[in-house]
This record gives sequence, C-alpha cells and structure tokens, in this order.
Amino acid sequence: MDESLAQLIGYTAAGSLPVVLIGAVLLRLAGRRSLTTSMVVLVLIPILSALTGMIAVSGLMFTAELHRMLVVLAVVAVVTVPAAVLLGRAQARRTVWEKQIREQERAAERTRRELVAWVSHDLRTPLAGIRAMSEALSDGVVTDGADVSRYATQIGREVTRLSGMVDDLFEMSKINSGSLRLELGPVDLRELVDEVLAANRSTAERLAVALHARHPDTDITVAADDRALVRVLTNLVSNAIAHTPPGGLVSVSAGSDDGHAWARVDDTGPGIAEHDLPRIFDVAYRGTSARSPVAAGGVPPGSGMGLAIAAGLVHAHRGDITAENREQGCRFEVRLPLARQRVDVPM
Repeated sequence: MDESLAQLIGYTAAGSLPVVLIGAVLLRLAGRRSLTTSMVVLVLIPILSALTGMIAVSGLMFTAELHRMLVVLAVVAVVTVPAAVLLGRAQARRTVWEKQIREQERAAERTRRELVAWVSHDLRTPLAGIRAMSEALSDGVVTDGADVSRYATQIGREVTRLSGMVDDLFEMSKINSGSLRLELGPVDLRELVDEVLAANRSTAERLAVALHARHPDTDITVAADDRALVRVLTNLVSNAIAHTPPGGLVSVSAGSDDGHAWARVDDTGPGIAEHDLPRIFDVAYRGTSARSPVAAGGVPPGSGMGLAIAAGLVHAHRGDITAENREQGCRFEVRLPLARQRVDVPM
C-alpha cells in the first residue's frame, strides 16, 4: 500500500513538475508585458499539471476513467480561462488607474513644493520693497515731494503686483483642487480676441510692440465660460508682449477646422528653449533667461503662473493648448470643440 502510494506520488510529480516549471518561465516572461496573460497562465498551470499528472499515473493508458477526467478538466479550462481573461483585464485597468492616481499625487506634491518655493521667493521680493519704501516715508528719510510721489507710485505698483499674484494663486488652487466652476454658454471666439487685444493695446504701444488680429467674417462659436476664456487669451497675449522686443509683432488669429475652433498667439520674440517646452505650462516655471519675464516699461514681471492657469482653464473646457517655436518667435495655440459638437462639461 505504501509502495503504491509512493509510486503514485512519484508519477504525479514527474508528470506535473515540467508543466509547473514551464509555467513559471512563461509567468516571468509575461509578467512584464501583460497582466491578462499572467492570469491565464496561472489558471492553466494547475489544470495542465493535473492533466499531465494523471496521464503519467495512467502510464499513457487512455482508459474510460481517464477520458472522463479529461472532459472534466476541459470544461474547467473553458470556464476558468475566459474568467481569467476578464479578471486580468479588470485588474490591469485597476493597476493603470492606481498608477495614474499615484503619479497625479506625486505631481501634485511636486507642484505644491514648487508653489511653496515660489511663494517664499516671489512674494518676499515685492514685500521687502514695500517695507523699505514705507519705512523711508514714515521715518522722514524721503521728504522731497517728487520723491514721495515716486515712492507712493512704486508702492502702489508693488501692491497691484502682489494682488495679481494672490489672485493667480487662488485661481491655480481652484484648478488643482477641481473646485473650478465654469458657466458655459455660446461664445463667439472672434469677439473675445478683439476684447483681449483692445485691453492689451496700450501696453503693447508702450513697449513699441505691434499688436494685430486676424479672423474670418463668420462666427466661431464655442460653448465656454467667456470670463475664463478671456483669462486664457489675456495670459497668452500678455506673455507674448512681455517677451517680444521693441519693434516686434504679436499676432492673434482665430479660425476653425475639423470640428474645432482655434486661437493662435504668435510673437517675434526669442522663442522657447527646446528643453523648456515640455514644462512651459508647469506652475511657476519660467525657464531660461531668454524667456523669463522682466519688468520693462511699467509692465510687472508676472507671477509665473499665467501659462499654467491658461492650460488649466483650457483643459477644464475639454480643449488643448500647445506651444511651439517658429522660424522667428513662438506660437501658442488653443483648440476647443465647436459648440454644435460639444458635450456639457461635468463639473
């Protein structure tokens, strides 16, 4: 009895062990490529191991009992393999989703650290200037009327700059937290382009930068929040003006193709360094000195969040925003679905 049991165990192990080893190799190869394949292999290993073990025990004698067992194993394989495929795909989707969540959390944490560093640096600079000038005024160091007026004007500019930074920070926090609420309605993109150009024309003239608009005679209607879209275009146009040298040109155009509306802002500035392009829409990312904002002609250097805010608002509209270099200068392009093809944005 003991000898027969030992032989049974030996034959079973001899028949099933090769299947297990081959399955382990397949798992090692498939594990790096497909979770679904791994699940199928895991299901087939015990079924095929049982099959080869029984064949080894029977001594390759295909009796009626063995045939019945083969039918049972075949039915088990037919039932479990499709289930393994479905479970593998579901697990793969969950794994991808969890990976995306982890990446988003890491990106949010990285953005938070960058934002803290930005706040500690950029807000400190205007505050230090305001403190120094206010102390000079209060201590009577500055008494000349012209100097007092100049100091007061400069303090006003710095306060305006700080207010803009705080507004940008608040807007960015709403975008990152998902609490942004858009009031969608039919908007003619051409009207927004004209409005933004009118608001920025005086700044462009002060910096000796030509500002032109070009768009078709027909409506370019998108379903959008007009305030948010004006903010997008304003940020792009202001950015282009700030980086275009005197005598240069900033051109804003609008049109539509392939069911989408687009608005482009072209400038004749120094362009964007290639290694900066992938991060140009990151929060507080200013890139190399060639594309860094500088105060000129009374234009504040900005918060460093203008492009990030523009990108966040465009994505909230289910649109796309891109930046690329041209032969001279660079181009920012916003693309939004036309109104007739839009689906309401769930907020």
